[in-house]
Amino acid sequence: MTRSVAVIVGSLAKDSINRKLAHGLAKLAPASLKFDFVDMDMPLYNLDLETSTPPPAWTALREKVKAADAVLFVTPEYNRSMSGTMKNAIDVASRPWGKNVLDKKPAAAISASVGAMGGFGANHHLRQSVSVLNVAMMPSPEAFIHVTPTFFAADGSVADEKAAPYLKKIMEAFAAWIEQQLK
Repeated sequence: MTRSVAVIVGSLAKDSINRKLAHGLAKLAPASLKFDFVDMDMPLYNLDLETSTPPPAWTALREKVKAADAVLFVTPEYNRSMSGTMKNAIDVASRPWGKNVLDKKPAAAISASVGAMGGFGANHHLRQSVSVLNVAMMPSPEAFIHVTPTFFAADGSVADEKAAPYLKKIMEAFAAWIEQQLK
């Protein structure tokens, strides 16, 4: 059975390593997963904008996440935490009160950084933020990816000989986690 996955990348940067990683993960994933990338260019969450016609980008995010079977969070690390872009997406998806589109969604969190710790702090802050939203976060394997200049091939695939098999296992585990949660 094919499962749809909403991909939320916590970076707006054109050459984001996290966006590259998300696309690389999609290439390594089992064929049973279909990925739909969420456009992250949206206004900050503000209750005053939560009217009968909220910002179109908010509506698009909510509709993609609601329609998806699962969510893949791919986040950079900014000052030992997730980016404001990622936090905003989580806030938009979980609001207004009572309309949390993340509720009961199987999910995985992967962080990437040029730093040796691979975004460890961001990954854990993201997990902490969604824990109160009833997200079924895959507990393991965890993925804090240290990205080097030769990590990606020209076609965007993961070229790192050690990382590619590990990331493939992560995506296989995620596919199994989704099935387990949706039983």
